[in-house]
Amino acid sequence: MKGLIFLLDPRIHLKPFGQSITLLYRFRQLIWEMTKAEISKRYVGQTFGAVWAIVHPAFLIAVYVFVFSYVFKSRFGGTVDIPLNYTAYLLSGMIPWLAFSETLSTGPSVILANVNLVKQHVFPVEVLPIKEVLASSVTLLIAMMFMIVYVLWTHGTLLWTYLLLPVVIMLQILAMVGVCYILSSVGVYFRDLKDFIAAYNKAGLFLIPVLYLPTSMPTALKAVLYINPFSYMVWCYQDILFYGRMEHPFAWVVYITLSLGVFYAGYRIFTKLKPGLGDVL
Repeated sequence: MKGLIFLLDPRIHLKPFGQSITLLYRFRQLIWEMTKAEISKRYVGQTFGAVWAIVHPAFLIAVYVFVFSYVFKSRFGGTVDIPLNYTAYLLSGMIPWLAFSETLSTGPSVILANVNLVKQHVFPVEVLPIKEVLASSVTLLIAMMFMIVYVLWTHGTLLWTYLLLPVVIMLQILAMVGVCYILSSVGVYFRDLKDFIAAYNKAGLFLIPVLYLPTSMPTALKAVLYINPFSYMVWCYQDILFYGRMEHPFAWVVYITLSLGVFYAGYRIFTKLKPGLGDVL
């Protein structure tokens, strides 16, 4: 009976969201300063410093565009149904994936890299995954600016659906925080997690509809796209940035549900495992 009440009581399930908003507001200055420090730390000692935050995503995007647009000569688009070109298609899916894969890579080490802070009982450990995600979101925002400039340059104008871009970005950040909560807490107990994530990241780009249209895949392999939760995120970005319409309406339902669900699950898992983190470290 108590279990049924727990499942049906919406106040219990909304609690993690309320606690997160309170956390963000209460420690907003700490999160802001730690995020800036995290970005600076990644490029400390380098001649060009934080400039690499722009150069890295720009270079990686340029390589993929060159290889698939000019070497493999992939071509489509420029029609009423598909208004933009292949490069825009490539960027619309690859940019969000690059940001998410960065969170996947760093997530398992977030707590392990801040042992001294975690062992201080007064320190709000919950802010560590948040500052990590915000630092990774810089890649997303910078790369998205390149995408907007490219579309303006080649197409002359932006599709009206670009107005929905803040919505999908916020949903992605919410999902990344949830995933980072899970990876950072579980990674303390299972140190091999980072190696599994590294292996997945190497193949991840080929398991989502970024380099090819789903219609070009053999029917037997299309199931891979629908099983992969990242496909739904990519389809939503493509609807906004490439198609200019809701080409994948079901993907929106799944993406919104997954983003909220992953954040909810991540926060609950983190709070359950948090009391034992100091002992394991």
